[in-house]
Amino acid sequence: GAPAPRDLPDRLVSLATRPGVTVDLFLVRPPGKPVASVVLLTGGEGNLGLARRGPTWVGGNFLVRTRRLFAAQGLLVAVVDTPSDHAGGYGSFRTSDAHATDIAAVIAWLRQQAAVPVWLVGTSMGTVSAAAVGQLTQGGPDGLVLTSTVTRETRGSANVADLDLGQIKLPTLIVAHRSDACRSSPPREAERLLKRLTAAPKTAFIQIEGGKSPRSEPCDAFSQHGYYGVEDQTVRVIADWIKATRAK
Repeated sequence: GAPAPRDLPDRLVSLATRPGVTVDLFLVRPPGKPVASVVLLTGGEGNLGLARRGPTWVGGNFLVRTRRLFAAQGLLVAVVDTPSDHAGGYGSFRTSDAHATDIAAVIAWLRQQAAVPVWLVGTSMGTVSAAAVGQLTQGGPDGLVLTSTVTRETRGSANVADLDLGQIKLPTLIVAHRSDACRSSPPREAERLLKRLTAAPKTAFIQIEGGKSPRSEPCDAFSQHGYYGVEDQTVRVIADWIKATRAK
């Protein structure tokens, strides 16, 4: 039978993205030929320390701990760390041209690995990265997925509601957990962003329900904000939407 998700091995890759700067990523290949590639952009400060932890690390963040579930859905997966010149964390770097250059380099490299569409999937503060890079007119992704979208002020960094979403000309899926209690990512505000994606050819808002009782703070990974207990269902919803959109 098909390999279990836990049997899909990670590979640590270090890419040169800007002069003198590298970005580390974990690459997880699907069991068969990939139908699409996904760049997983994590929340918080984004500094995962992938090189130090090594590919057997499970991780807490929703997208890090589900990376093999994404691969099991037929997707080529890249989990991206902060660049070498921002090893301590992204801060306001998520909306910078240099960050877009880094992610564009990851996208270009993934296109060399497999001739399939490349999607950015961001969670929490990672949605700021996804929405910012999604405005690139050249070298950007083929689609966006925003989960637990940050729409309110967060320690001086930009949030998705601050960005010019009318510049995004990509299919965009917004996912929220109905019971997300994180003050930075109210589900109702995420849904309202759809109206501002005026140039996106296809948009949808999908709400997830259920899961386990939180065992972390409301904005941390093991709560509804991180789809705790409904990881499989959430990944499947995202993968299905990517595949359905690819068929258009």
